Amino acid sequence: MFSLQVFFEGNVQGVGFRWSVKRIAKGFDVTGWVRNRHDGRVELQAAGEENEVRAFIEAIGRSELRAHIRNHTEEVLPRPPEARGFEIRHE
Repeated sequence: MFSLQVFFEGNVQGVGFRWSVKRIAKGFDVTGWVRNRHDGRVELQAAGEENEVRAFIEAIGRSELRAHIRNHTEEVLPRPPEARGFEIRHE
């Protein structure tokens, strides 16, 4: 099991970003969650086979959301996020 934490920066809040990420996640065998942060970023944690998680993150970057993303950072997590399916969370 591969787990990744991603922070998206840019115009990523108030534009349906989390809902779009959840919709994209349906096409991949991943679990995890996405949420807005108080600092204006969006945080995502996802787990699954490494190729599946990486393809999911790439799909986000190729989607209509790319216009809102200025930068993103990734960090491998030591354990998977606790989630059923892929969820939208609130801070």
